[in-house]
Amino acid sequence: QVQLVDSGGGLVQAGGSLRLSCAASGRTFRDYAMGWFRQAPGKEREFVAAISRAGGSTNYADSVKGRFTISRDNAKNTVYLQMNSLKPEDTAVYYCAASLSTIARLIGSPAYWGQGTQVTVSS
Repeated sequence: QVQLVDSGGGLVQAGGSLRLSCAASGRTFRDYAMGWFRQAPGKEREFVAAISRAGGSTNYADSVKGRFTISRDNAKNTVYLQMNSLKPEDTAVYYCAASLSTIARLIGSPAYWGQGTQVTVSS
């Protein structure tokens, strides 16, 4: 299995940027599709972005397309989420997630979760 540690959250003004990181340990990192989900207060957890094992394919929720970019460094066992043009509605706890095999499997049912990192966007 794999252990995930999220970091990089914080408080930022609308229009600002943050970069989240997720460090993985345990089983071979490149075996996992990786992604980010978020959960706002009073709402269900939702998919944000995903990246394939080699990094050649990505998938984004419509609400973040053009503003967020997911990437990974398999040499550093780390996945990133660059968030630009942040909006107050992006405020949530962001969770890193991992699943063996494909992006589709990750989006449908992630197998592993990070502990979450809070992102707060002020207006």
